[in-house]
Amino acid sequence: MSNTLFITGATSGFGEACARRFAEAGWKLVLTGRREERLNALCAELSKQTEVHGLVLDVRDRKAMEEAIANLPPSFAKLRGLINNAGLALGADPAPKCSLDDWDTMVDTNIKGLMYSTRLLLPRLIAHGRGAGIVNLGSVAGSYPYPGSHVYGGTKAFVQQFSLSLRCDLQGTGVRVSNIEPGLCESEFSLVRFAGDQERYNATYAGADPIQPQDIAETIFWVLNAPAHININTLELMPVSQTWAGFAIDRSGGKA
Repeated sequence: MSNTLFITGATSGFGEACARRFAEAGWKLVLTGRREERLNALCAELSKQTEVHGLVLDVRDRKAMEEAIANLPPSFAKLRGLINNAGLALGADPAPKCSLDDWDTMVDTNIKGLMYSTRLLLPRLIAHGRGAGIVNLGSVAGSYPYPGSHVYGGTKAFVQQFSLSLRCDLQGTGVRVSNIEPGLCESEFSLVRFAGDQERYNATYAGADPIQPQDIAETIFWVLNAPAHININTLELMPVSQTWAGFAIDRSGGKA
């Protein structure tokens, strides 16, 4: 039986790295992304290694997601894996200075988009049964708060709890659910967060030897290829250079 994998947000970062890793192993791919030119180029490249079906989609658009998934070609209809990668952070300012539009976008993408793809694809994963798996891209921000994480961290806490709850609902189906929680990872993700500020992006990773998207792709490949009787519930990864900060204490008496 051939293995078919559905990846959201496949045009950059973790999604693109996963597409390349699984194509190398011969998995058939359904790839989604908002940027048509990038998606078409990636599909054309990877189609030299495996069968690829591209969908120009924004995961926030429920109707478009419903139509695209309902009309998947028969050869891509039965899935073994889903990687819910589409997501973003916007801004890193304190909450009082943030844009409500940015908050809406993070909630709509990181929570609702993940909900849509998961619910719409569950019947196909259940039809595959034993060995099928869902991998959700969480973040250490879902467990450890830091200044400026506010809504982004909240969305990733949702991913964490949603992943655990799915495990309960899918008991007996053979479908596995994993939440991958990266720490500092160098990718276009941060360039988006900083609104294209290359200097701020460079400063974030300078001297840190951060995780690379290929590291996450290799991890996810291992998770989805683990023996069918094993579920990796949650996997947290950080570069060796990154650790936890101490508690912040305000000593101004609230007059800062």
